[in-house]
Amino acid sequence: MSDTEDKQEITEPKPSGTLLNHLEISVSESEKRVTGSLNLRDHYTVYLIEIKVTDPEFQKKVGKLTTVWRRYTEFEQLHDYLEVTYPYLVIPPLPEKRVLYGWQKISNDTFDPNFVDRRRAGLENFLLRIAAHPLLTWDKHFLEFLQHEEDWRESYKANGYLQLVENKLKSLSVSVRLKKPDPHFESVKDYGSTLASNLNNLLKARSRVAEKQYNVHKLHANYGRVFSEWSAIEKEMGDALQKSGHYLDSLASSIDSNLEDEELLADQLKEYLFFAYALQNVCKNHELLQLQLENAEDSVANKNVERVRVQQGKIGLMSKLFGAVDTEEVREYKVTLLDQQIQEGVATMNNAKDCLSDFNQKSLSDIELFQNQKVMDLKDTLSNYAFLQLKVSRKGLQTWTQIRDCLQSIQ
Repeated sequence: MSDTEDKQEITEPKPSGTLLNHLEISVSESEKRVTGSLNLRDHYTVYLIEIKVTDPEFQKKVGKLTTVWRRYTEFEQLHDYLEVTYPYLVIPPLPEKRVLYGWQKISNDTFDPNFVDRRRAGLENFLLRIAAHPLLTWDKHFLEFLQHEEDWRESYKANGYLQLVENKLKSLSVSVRLKKPDPHFESVKDYGSTLASNLNNLLKARSRVAEKQYNVHKLHANYGRVFSEWSAIEKEMGDALQKSGHYLDSLASSIDSNLEDEELLADQLKEYLFFAYALQNVCKNHELLQLQLENAEDSVANKNVERVRVQQGKIGLMSKLFGAVDTEEVREYKVTLLDQQIQEGVATMNNAKDCLSDFNQKSLSDIELFQNQKVMDLKDTLSNYAFLQLKVSRKGLQTWTQIRDCLQSIQ
């Protein structure tokens, strides 16, 4: 089966459910590459996307799927395309391209293996979020992104999405003041801002606690060294002190793996920090549509006022000064022209109303979907964080219990 045939068959007809009902998606590994001449070398990281079909019937439709390598910038392009194409949806966020917050205790080096691996996991989660979404899952360009390394790049450029994204970013940066803001979307926007603030503060606090926890555990290694050295000069107490030292060394070293697990949970919270910004973007898109409707209504209202003035033969100050008064024929022409403009304005206004109504219906449904998913995800993440702290505390309690027993055994 040719590459073109694969692309056609995966996009039509659409199977039932989401893409994840039929296959597994993973970003399995990363690789550092270099391009350019000897003097102008550019280093970058690529990520391998692998797809495994789990549905035999689906396998017959798509044939053999190939793996693709993607740069982070291509994931950004996919994200931007989805934002432009589906302005009414809460688009899943990408992991950060570089370290954004000072409270993160990770390397600023974007090629640091730990940072790259966490970003790899975040990119995989980004794809899984899209594949699990009832609407985004069957988007043609998303499917091409998963399958066709070069074709997708060309398609993205050919369809003018770069210009659309640029225009979209400009419009989102414009401050909007509405005459009649929608109370529901104002509430959602405020919620998004509060959610982002709360998660940001939570992550800051967690980072401070983790740093202190790390330092305290590592200081226990000093106890371990002292006990081991002390045991060398004590005959009756030597064995007990040496065992106590080993237990304390074990306690000190255990914090590394625990904090690695904790960082993964922090990344899950950080995803919802970025989700909060995506939620605010939906509200911004709503404001832009609302502004278009208000501008259309104002235009029609102004044209109607102007039409009445022309019909009543009212003239402006300049006309009075220079004695230029419209004849009946001129007034009729102006009224006819204004009627045409009013008719076009009403059509524009009705179209804006329809667009806004359609946006409201789709976005409110998706926001509800997002809220339900958010509750489940954050419940799991925060519960896992609590369990992890219990694990750390149990380790500490077990260690000190063992040390107590050792010291009490001294004869």
